[in-house]
Order: sequence, then structure tokens, then C-alpha cells
Amino acid sequence: MEAKFHLSLPCKDLNLTRSFYMDDLGLPIGRSTDSWMDVNLFGNQITFICNGRYNFDCREYKLDKHILPAFHFGVIIYQKDWDGLYNKMRKDPNLEVTMVVNFMQNKTGEHHSFFIKDPNGYTLEFKTFTDQNEIFNKGK
Repeated sequence: MEAKFHLSLPCKDLNLTRSFYMDDLGLPIGRSTDSWMDVNLFGNQITFICNGRYNFDCREYKLDKHILPAFHFGVIIYQKDWDGLYNKMRKDPNLEVTMVVNFMQNKTGEHHSFFIKDPNGYTLEFKTFTDQNEIFNKGK
């Protein structure tokens, strides 16, 4: 079954969040009010809701030799789209690509990822698999 995901997250400042996703990432904004908005993240819906202070106690974890945030989200895109988005992000002086990694090199599930932070401190991962058929493959 194919399905789109919906994720609802608190945000600190709706205008900064809108500017980041719409202007910096070039993503469409959907329905919105003064206190929330929907973002179209490659056909998936993220809803940001302004609701005051919040705190996530997030731990990190280790994958290969890299330390990653346990709380992050993102999309899997094709290599040509990944290349274009990565080049755009790294050339933008207002954005910081925090990490670029080739995970599981020469293994089933090999993928390239880059990570950026949004104005709320959320980490977004953009990944592309060397072989798209291995996205859910457990390997050998």
C-alpha cells in the first residue's frame, strides 16, 4: 500500500518557519491560519502549530561512525533531485548543511544523506539510495 505521511509539530515562530520552508527550500505552503500551516514536503504533509514553549529531550545515536540526532525527519528522493537540492542548499549563505554522509557504503541500503536545521531546531534529512529497490530491503 502506498500512503503519504502527515506529521504535526510545534513551532516557535510561524513566519520564520514559513519563510524557511517556502523561500529557502522552495516548498509549497498549503492551508494555513495565524497559528498553524501545512507544508507540502514532496507530497507529504507537515503541519506546524504555534503553541508557545516546548522542549524535546532528544538523544543521539551512532550509525557507522556518525553521531545522528534521534529525532529527525525527511524524505527519500531520486539522485538527480538530491544533487540539485544539495547544491542549492550548500550555496545558500542563510542555510547550514550540518552533515553530508554516505551511509552503509558498499552494503545493502547504501544511501547518501545531508542534514539541515529549520528555524525551530528540527533536523531534516534528505536521502537518496544508491539502489531505490533497497529502501526497505533487509539485505543479505
